[in-house]
Amino acid sequence: MKPKIAVSIGDPNGIGPQIALKAHNEIEKICKPLYFAGYDLLKDAAARLGVEICKNLEHSSPSTSPSIRPGVVTSEAGAYSFASFKKAVDSVIDGECDAVVTLPINKEAWKLAGLKYKGHTDFLRDYFKKEAIMMLGCEKLYVALFTEHIPLKKVHEKIERKALVRFLLDMQKETDAQKIGVLGLNPHAGDHGVLGDEERVIEEAIEESNHSVGKKIFYGPLVPDTAFSPKMRDSFRYYAAMYHDQGLAPLKALYFDESINISLNLPIIRTSVDHGTAYDIAYLPGREPSLKSYIEAVKAAVSLIRKRLQRS
Repeated sequence: MKPKIAVSIGDPNGIGPQIALKAHNEIEKICKPLYFAGYDLLKDAAARLGVEICKNLEHSSPSTSPSIRPGVVTSEAGAYSFASFKKAVDSVIDGECDAVVTLPINKEAWKLAGLKYKGHTDFLRDYFKKEAIMMLGCEKLYVALFTEHIPLKKVHEKIERKALVRFLLDMQKETDAQKIGVLGLNPHAGDHGVLGDEERVIEEAIEESNHSVGKKIFYGPLVPDTAFSPKMRDSFRYYAAMYHDQGLAPLKALYFDESINISLNLPIIRTSVDHGTAYDIAYLPGREPSLKSYIEAVKAAVSLIRKRLQRS
């Protein structure tokens, strides 16, 4: 039987509903999607896009649907996208669905809605009381983020040995990666303390992590500006980045359309598109968003479901 995937619709003023509607025929070949969106919202989106809602499309309304306002940040859209996500997560906890796939939300809209979370991963971390890890990428390259949505000036304060060891060991356990490149923080990986000394902490964390697993899996600290060169990518498929743009700028330059987001270290399976709401093209004639990241996210969720079943 096909696994059942809970799809949170994302921000209704962005491209989430458009992607869901236009990719449905492809998605239903590999799973049974359940869209957490009201029929009135889906009908409105379909009318704006000039498409038909498939008769076999299964949906569940998370709350009263807001009016779609293409490309506009609103508290109503933020609240709706969060309600959709929360109900999708709960459907997996209750056993109705097997995994969650999320379409893009807008962080500012969540803030306007009075939510304390900066994004999906923040909520999941708080909801499950687990150190969820944000890992993005594709089969060619994966990057896990030690710090995520924090100001750059605060990153160095987070480089702490014990926390980094826990992060590295959790990443390895969840991915079963046998070789992980760990990036330094500073230019030239600190140049032996000339450009910063955070690398000493990173090096200690790498040594302790390797000792804990009983073999050399973690390598570094790698010089960040050469770590993603073709020669280095021949050696590493998995990387641990110290901050958001350090890992995601090269990843998206190389594999933007096919990359996805996977939440590690959680009791449920959650994957996501690796792009935003694209307000600038939402519902505009002739401005079609790529469906590839969403389709790849669904495929990854299905693959992870099967792996868990095999292990059990």
